[in-house]
Amino acid sequence: NMKLGGLGPDYETIKEKKQKLELQKEYSRQIKEYNMKNITVLQRLPAKPQVSSVARQKALEYAKKIPRPKTFIMRQSDQEVKEVLAQAPNGTSLPQIPSLESLWSRHEKEKEVVAAFKALHIL
Repeated sequence: NMKLGGLGPDYETIKEKKQKLELQKEYSRQIKEYNMKNITVLQRLPAKPQVSSVARQKALEYAKKIPRPKTFIMRQSDQEVKEVLAQAPNGTSLPQIPSLESLWSRHEKEKEVVAAFKALHIL
């Protein structure tokens, strides 16, 4: 009465594994219930050590003595900005910024040049 290995599933070992798994689940459920009943309130972590009030007072006094950065509420006017830009550090004046119309006309001319190059298949 020897049972040789076969190609089909072995139902006996499957049942044994299933029973073992069910026993494990039942045991874990029982342990969980026991722990839920018998666990006392978890001890809280110890509070942070209190910093001495003397050190805190010293720190606050030091913070009050530090000069705060000044904030500028009003923005500089356009004339002041132009005056600052016009004067270079060594005393020479900076070149004037071209107007928007001149820049726009230059842009249009350069667009025409690029279009001509594309027409000639140079680019």
